[in-house]
Amino acid sequence: MGALDALWHLSNFLAPAFGVGLAAAWLAKVFWWRELKGVSGWRMAAWAVPASALVLIGGLLWHGQDGKMSTYGAMVVVCALALWWAGWKERR
Repeated sequence: MGALDALWHLSNFLAPAFGVGLAAAWLAKVFWWRELKGVSGWRMAAWAVPASALVLIGGLLWHGQDGKMSTYGAMVVVCALALWWAGWKERR
Protein backbone atom coordinates (compact mmCIF):
# COMPACT_ATOMS: atom_id res chain seq x y z
CA MET A 1 0.00 0.00 0.00
CA GLY A 2 1.34 3.37 -0.97
CA ALA A 3 1.10 6.65 0.87
CA LEU A 4 -1.84 7.83 -1.21
CA ASP A 5 -3.73 4.59 -0.53
CA ALA A 6 -3.04 4.93 3.20
CA LEU A 7 -4.32 8.52 3.11
CA TRP A 8 -7.54 7.41 1.39
CA HIS A 9 -8.04 4.59 3.88
CA LEU A 10 -7.54 6.96 6.82
CA SER A 11 -9.83 9.63 5.39
CA ASN A 12 -12.56 7.07 4.68
CA PHE A 13 -12.18 5.62 8.17
CA LEU A 14 -12.59 9.04 9.80
CA ALA A 15 -15.34 10.29 7.46
CA PRO A 16 -18.22 9.11 9.73
CA ALA A 17 -16.71 10.98 12.68
CA PHE A 18 -16.51 14.20 10.68
CA GLY A 19 -19.96 13.74 9.19
CA VAL A 20 -21.72 12.93 12.45
CA GLY A 21 -19.80 15.52 14.46
CA LEU A 22 -20.39 18.40 12.05
CA ALA A 23 -24.00 17.49 11.31
CA ALA A 24 -24.86 17.03 14.97
CA ALA A 25 -23.29 20.36 15.93
CA TRP A 26 -25.16 22.13 13.14
CA LEU A 27 -28.47 20.46 14.00
CA ALA A 28 -28.04 21.29 17.69
CA LYS A 29 -27.55 24.94 16.75
CA VAL A 30 -30.67 24.80 14.57
CA PHE A 31 -32.98 23.09 17.06
CA TRP A 32 -31.74 24.78 20.25
CA TRP A 33 -30.82 28.15 18.80
CA ARG A 34 -32.06 30.13 21.81
CA GLU A 35 -30.19 28.06 24.37
CA LEU A 36 -27.03 27.88 22.26
CA LYS A 37 -26.98 31.48 21.08
CA GLY A 38 -23.73 32.24 22.88
CA VAL A 39 -21.95 29.03 21.87
CA SER A 40 -20.07 28.79 18.59
CA GLY A 41 -20.97 25.96 16.26
CA TRP A 42 -17.28 25.45 15.56
CA ARG A 43 -16.63 25.02 19.27
CA MET A 44 -19.29 22.35 19.47
CA ALA A 45 -17.92 20.60 16.39
CA ALA A 46 -14.40 20.82 17.84
CA TRP A 47 -15.65 18.68 20.74
CA ALA A 48 -17.91 16.34 18.77
CA VAL A 49 -15.58 15.36 15.91
CA PRO A 50 -12.56 14.24 18.00
CA ALA A 51 -14.82 12.42 20.45
CA SER A 52 -16.44 10.56 17.57
CA ALA A 53 -13.05 9.76 16.05
CA LEU A 54 -11.82 8.34 19.35
CA VAL A 55 -14.84 6.06 19.51
CA LEU A 56 -14.13 4.84 15.98
CA ILE A 57 -10.54 4.08 16.90
CA GLY A 58 -11.66 2.33 20.09
CA GLY A 59 -14.18 0.28 18.12
CA LEU A 60 -11.48 -0.73 15.65
CA LEU A 61 -9.22 -1.83 18.48
CA TRP A 62 -12.04 -3.60 20.35
CA HIS A 63 -13.59 -5.47 17.42
CA GLY A 64 -10.54 -5.83 15.20
CA GLN A 65 -12.38 -4.30 12.25
CA ASP A 66 -14.30 -1.17 11.48
CA GLY A 67 -17.90 -0.80 10.40
CA LYS A 68 -19.60 -2.47 13.36
CA MET A 69 -23.01 -1.12 14.29
CA SER A 70 -22.13 -1.13 17.99
CA THR A 71 -19.26 1.23 17.25
CA TYR A 72 -21.51 3.57 15.28
CA GLY A 73 -24.12 3.51 18.05
CA ALA A 74 -21.46 4.34 20.63
CA MET A 75 -20.21 7.12 18.36
CA VAL A 76 -23.67 8.73 18.31
CA VAL A 77 -23.96 8.54 22.11
CA VAL A 78 -20.47 9.96 22.71
CA CYS A 79 -21.06 12.69 20.12
CA ALA A 80 -24.24 13.71 21.96
CA LEU A 81 -22.37 13.77 25.26
CA ALA A 82 -19.60 15.90 23.72
CA LEU A 83 -22.17 18.34 22.36
CA TRP A 84 -23.85 18.52 25.74
CA TRP A 85 -20.50 19.24 27.38
CA ALA A 86 -19.52 21.89 24.83
CA GLY A 87 -22.92 23.53 24.60
CA TRP A 88 -24.57 23.40 27.98
CA LYS A 89 -22.24 22.16 30.68
CA GLU A 90 -19.43 24.64 30.00
CA ARG A 91 -21.76 27.66 30.07
CA ARG A 92 -22.63 27.21 33.75
